[in-house]
Amino acid sequence: MAITASMVKELRERTGLPMMECKKALTEADGDIEKAIEDLRKASGLKAAKKAGRTAADGVVAAKVAEDGSYGVLVEVNSETDFVARDDNFNAFVQKVLEKAFAERQEDVAALMEGELESAREALVQKIGENIGVRRVQVVEAPVVGTYVHSNSRIASIVALTGGDVELARDVAMHVAAVNPQVNKPEDMPAEVLEKEKEIIKAQPDMEGKPAEIVEKMMGGRIKKFLKENSLVEQPFVKNPDLTIGKLAKDAGADVASFVRFEVGEGIEKEEVDFAAEVAAQVKSSS
Repeated sequence: MAITASMVKELRERTGLPMMECKKALTEADGDIEKAIEDLRKASGLKAAKKAGRTAADGVVAAKVAEDGSYGVLVEVNSETDFVARDDNFNAFVQKVLEKAFAERQEDVAALMEGELESAREALVQKIGENIGVRRVQVVEAPVVGTYVHSNSRIASIVALTGGDVELARDVAMHVAAVNPQVNKPEDMPAEVLEKEKEIIKAQPDMEGKPAEIVEKMMGGRIKKFLKENSLVEQPFVKNPDLTIGKLAKDAGADVASFVRFEVGEGIEKEEVDFAAEVAAQVKSSS
């Protein structure tokens, strides 16, 4: 596979490594960015790459929580461009989707869109000239629920607490939006993720030649650190790093039951179009 400048740029942004090192890693991984990152971590002890999650679709996320804090809703509605994502007509449609999902506590997108909402979506597509779709809806019910939507409307989160109040839940949701933890608690980390992390740690240069018991001891410490860094309740609170999220909740007589985080376009791949190259090719073919 040909290694493009954009692939090298993405790997550089996600790892902070020099351009030539990134290009070499991509060449050896046959253009697979995730494999290149894994290989680099094994070879150099590189820390986990930035979670750049390709934002390949545009649009917005929105949230609403009940006045009594008993439930809340997150929605993601996609457009093709950020220009449309800022359009008043588009955002009015997003609010209609949010209000209906909230009123019906409905997270089945197909059921939610039946009838009037689907007609409104089709009319908007005709008016704006871009494809628009409701991608996902999440309803969370708990004793206490809080939401946070970042100012750019591209990241939103919802947190469920047992105890505490809506303001505390909102603070934790803001932390989730900012830090993007993988799991709620260390014991929630999937076994396959831990196994892959152990493989990467074992393959790092400073493990070479050490006795098995030393390797196990070092690996145990690094896995513990990995879990602490990626588990919500173990992370230092962004507004007060002297407190972990778990301690913050405990001090308020609460416990974090769960969280959900939406980021616009995460996990959707969209073909990158080089318009200059496209125009040049058309000119060449017509000459």
